[in-house]
Amino acid sequence: MSENQKKIWITGASSGIGRAVAEKFASEGWKVAVSARRKEILDEMAQEKNISSYPLDVTEKNQIEKVFQKILEEFEDLDICLFSSGTYDPKNEKRIDTDKIKNVIKVNFFGVIDCVKTVEDYFKSKKSGHISIVSSIASYRGLPNSSGYGPSKAALTNFSESIYFDFKKFNVRVSVISPGFIKTPLTDKNDFSMPFLKSPIYAADKIYEGLTKNKSFEIHFPKSLTLILKFLRIIPYRIYLFLVDKLVKR
Repeated sequence: MSENQKKIWITGASSGIGRAVAEKFASEGWKVAVSARRKEILDEMAQEKNISSYPLDVTEKNQIEKVFQKILEEFEDLDICLFSSGTYDPKNEKRIDTDKIKNVIKVNFFGVIDCVKTVEDYFKSKKSGHISIVSSIASYRGLPNSSGYGPSKAALTNFSESIYFDFKKFNVRVSVISPGFIKTPLTDKNDFSMPFLKSPIYAADKIYEGLTKNKSFEIHFPKSLTLILKFLRIIPYRIYLFLVDKLVKR
């Protein structure tokens, strides 16, 4: 391993955006640690140059700590941690199912913040590095049939904003990623038309550029969709609810 080789740890890396980002960074010469629950897929990915497999269930805090220590032992250093673990099942969000909502929040929110907590002391002691969290455009405002996923991502975005200030004091960058509709096994479950649907490779290119070449707090794409939603976020509730209601009834 080259002493100058950059290193990144990516969770949720067995499919979708996480996998595409891992393969993108590896192709750019980064040393990539990939984590997810599906060990067989990670081991398959690890056959490629620059990728190493570290299976992990982010809902198990002890596992997170053990995996992180193992990565540090073998990588010796990390430049970026990208936490993109997540779950989503639209069929279970058409009604309020408290058990399902709790599970979504357990994975999407608490799983991620446990990862951030695990690496906190490392980056603050190092006084450099970058923690990036994958949220969603669903975090911008409440959407239909998103009683668990939307709130979990809204909490992630708010959490990222909150910790930004503390980590900045230690010269550690915090960023949040807000993808639009990306074709993944999760979005394949949607039974509605997804505007501006993009490929995981498109998402990986945008994330790579945002993490390595830009300094923005939020990496959001595609702009043709996210800018519309950002506008909807600032308009009064009365207008927002009216517009969304009309769109849903179409």
